[in-house]
Amino acid sequence: MKVIRFQDWARPVPPVRREVRSATPEVDEGKTPLLFVPGFGHGAWAFAEFWLEHAAGRGFPAHAVSPRGHGGSGDSPGATLRAYSHDVVQAAASLPRQAVLVGHGAGALVVERALARYPARAAVLAAPVLGGWATFANALRRNPAGTLPAVFGGRLRMRPRQLFSREVPQAVAREYAGRLGRASARAQWQLLLHRAPEPAVGDPPVLVVGSPDDRIVPASALTRAARRYGGAPLLFPGMGHDMMLDARWREPIDAILDWLDKSGS
Repeated sequence: MKVIRFQDWARPVPPVRREVRSATPEVDEGKTPLLFVPGFGHGAWAFAEFWLEHAAGRGFPAHAVSPRGHGGSGDSPGATLRAYSHDVVQAAASLPRQAVLVGHGAGALVVERALARYPARAAVLAAPVLGGWATFANALRRNPAGTLPAVFGGRLRMRPRQLFSREVPQAVAREYAGRLGRASARAQWQLLLHRAPEPAVGDPPVLVVGSPDDRIVPASALTRAARRYGGAPLLFPGMGHDMMLDARWREPIDAILDWLDKSGS
């Protein structure tokens, strides 16, 4: 682990207003707090819809951060993956106890980068989009009209049926998709060109969850991601990419919380 990074000293990440939404248990049971990190275009609202209150109901203090330029956080047009991970580390460091980081979509890549700077109790990568040209090729094949503009600095557009299973009513899927914002063009490029992240501080346990029916992340990518951490992915057939908003949203969050309870994280 690098204790001092020249880039952090020479070019510090500029501060922005940071949105954090929270749900806390009625009685503090001393359980590890959770910090949810949304993927590109999403904000903390995506977890506030269902997962935060559900986790709090099971005794876990639950928080979700909107990285800069997302949700209610301050704008930052030239934001980088480094800036997004900085926002996650700062939000985690503000919690009273060492947290579990839960990243969804491209937020999983941000969590991987944050783990090199924050000693998390554990981490969960949900439907992880971990970047590279294979990710781009898959997105281009499945959604060429929505993917190509992002190559030239435009907005990456995802269709509702890419994000949700058919169990979600079409009107609801359109409403959620209509709330999506955009990541910075720079961060989108870094997602394609990224290198493997630095090793995590303290070697925390990492769980990978996803769906074999995800139209953004293929099952093979879930398997590769889990193998990097010495395990196998926990799969939920029939669910869409946005697991936290899908019709069966309880299944993955309960599985995540069960894993944390059993592992003592």
